[in-house]
Formats: sequence, structure tokens, C-alpha cells
Amino acid sequence: MKALHIYRTYFPDPPGGLQEAIRQISLATQACGVESRIFTLSPHPEPRELPAAEGRVIRSKSWAAPASCDLGGLDAFRQFRRLADWADVLHFHFPWPFGDILRVLGGSDKPAVMTYHSDVVRQRYLGYVYGPLMRRMLSSMSAVVATSPAYAKSSTVLTTLVAPERVRVIPLGIGDYANSEMTQRYGPEQLARLSLGDKPYFLSLGVLRYYKGLHTLIEAAPSIAANLVIAGSGPEMENLKKLAADVGASNVIFAGQVSDEEKIALLKGCRAMLLPSQLRSEAFGMVLVEASMFAKPMVCCEIGSGTSFVNEPNVTGFVVPPESPREFAAAANQLLADPALAAQMGLAARARYERLFSAPALGREYRRLYDDVVGEAKRA
Repeated sequence: MKALHIYRTYFPDPPGGLQEAIRQISLATQACGVESRIFTLSPHPEPRELPAAEGRVIRSKSWAAPASCDLGGLDAFRQFRRLADWADVLHFHFPWPFGDILRVLGGSDKPAVMTYHSDVVRQRYLGYVYGPLMRRMLSSMSAVVATSPAYAKSSTVLTTLVAPERVRVIPLGIGDYANSEMTQRYGPEQLARLSLGDKPYFLSLGVLRYYKGLHTLIEAAPSIAANLVIAGSGPEMENLKKLAADVGASNVIFAGQVSDEEKIALLKGCRAMLLPSQLRSEAFGMVLVEASMFAKPMVCCEIGSGTSFVNEPNVTGFVVPPESPREFAAAANQLLADPALAAQMGLAARARYERLFSAPALGREYRRLYDDVVGEAKRA
């Protein structure tokens, strides 16, 4: 089976959660006999082809990126047609309007699936302009994948524009590195620059964006009797540092961008993972999957997306209302005051990871989907 993934950006350009999701799908399906290639755009596409463990990456020039929507030129159409001829199934990743144009005008009738990662939340004006193209794109898909049952039910696009029989739910996943030999070598010594000492700490991990709800975490911080490590960089950094100073959150430690070694050490040592995202732009929360892999409990907010699917309420952690510092602090303090409960929830999170979010689970589900749509196309 040969699968072509299509998305606007990919490694080695600046990483993001969606690119990592594509990488994990490609790696997981590789173990199930799928050969993957990834077609993408880049402002600096030389070299045009790059080998990678998950599959060959083919890049065309990105000439502009209005509203984070990379736009290609004639070469993008040529490359897409060539790669579509190679593939048995085309795998699009939403949202990327130019990818929809490639599908509509690219001249390929190969069976296609789409992983629907997120609604268009902030750029609503783009949604109105994009609507007709989006509807045509969705109607051309053999299947559209929601990454959680909650998103399948709560997304207006999925419930109104896609026939129920064409919606599949396949959670995102990640290969298990929590118990690798390399991971076992990393410990507190990797975190010396943060001066954490022996005091318990909670971890928030990811790019510092507007929808991550970190203002809620910082407002809750003075009521939490532990350090709060915010690991990552991004456009909200200075605003968050100012807020921490204003509310007297002296227990908040801004770690900045962390290395892989530091990230692993932080995951191993934290009491729990905190994800206070308040908007549906946080469609899934891969950091919650990583926390589950490391048998860590979680606290997140109920926003109608996949976060409260990964973190099963009162089983693997706590789910609280968004932008509620008092309730967020209360949940964190409960995990702090009751180490046995935190450990119990962490073990439940690890078991849930193995069942739903591990590489074998991810690979099996996507291989089954590819077989279904290719078989249906042959029968037709």
C-alpha cells in the first residue's frame, strides 16, 4: 500500500503538532506495510527531496502564506500529479485550502481520505471565503477522519457537510519512547538550569499561543503549592511573563524552548501535565498523549474537543471549566495532596495510551481505513 500525505508544511521547517501527527501516522502505518511519502511546501525547498525514517519528503516552493495558508505555484501542481500517480491513496490534512485546490484541479481521481485536525476557529473571515471550496473538497473524500468522538459530534463542519457513514474516528497517537533505553538515562541532572530542587512541580508543555489558556494557569499559580514549569516558546511569552509578575506568581518557571533531553526529564519528574487551553483550536492535545505515555495524570479544560477524550474525566485526571483559575488550582492541588491518587490516575492514563494512542493502535486503524477506501474504489 502506498500513501501520499499532503500538507502545507513539514519537517525540517519549524515543527508543529500537525506535522508531528503526520510523522507518527506514517511511522505507525509503516509497520503495517504502508509506504508513505509526504508532499509539502517550503519557503526554502532546496533540496527538493529529503529522506526520512517515516518516508520521503517532497517539497515545492511556498510563494506566500497569508493567514498561515501556504500557496504554491505551477511546480506544486506538477509534483502533486506525479506523486498522486505513484500513490494508491491520497491522505489530505485539514485545514489547508491550497491542498484542496490541488485535489480539485490536480487531475487525480485516486481514492482520498482526510484527517480533520481542527475547525477554522480564529480566521472566521477565511472560513466564509473558503466555504464553497471546503464543501467541494469534503464531498470528494472517501472518508473524513475525526481525531476524537467529541470532535466528530461537536464540529459543525463534520456534522453538516459530511455524511455520517463517511466519518471515521481515529485518535492521534505517538510511538512509545517512555521506556526506551535512551529515556532511562535522562534524569534531574538534565534540569539543573531550572533550579527546581526537590519541590514538586507541574508541567505545561507546548508553543505559547493565544488558545493555550496559560493566563488561567498563571492566575491559578499563587494558589498552587508547587512550582509550575511552562516549557516552550511562542508569541505569548512576554504577555505571560508580565501577567506572572502582576499576579505575584513567583512559582511559575518559564523554561523556554527545551531540548529533547530536558523534555523527557520534565515528563519523568512532573506530578502532572497541565493543559488549560480554552479554545477549540486545541483540537486534541498531543502533550496529553505524551503525559499518558509517561503514566502522568492530567488537568485540562472542557472545550468540546479531543482534550477531554485523551484525559478521561476522573479516571486519568481532572477536567474543569475553561478560564476558571480557582477550579484549575483545586484540581492541581488535589493531585499534589494525594500522591496515591496521582499515581493511580497515571497508571490509568498509561493503560489508555496503550489501548488507544500507541503506534500499533494508530497503524492498525489507518491501514484498515486505507484498505477500505481502496477496496471500495476498485469495486466501483
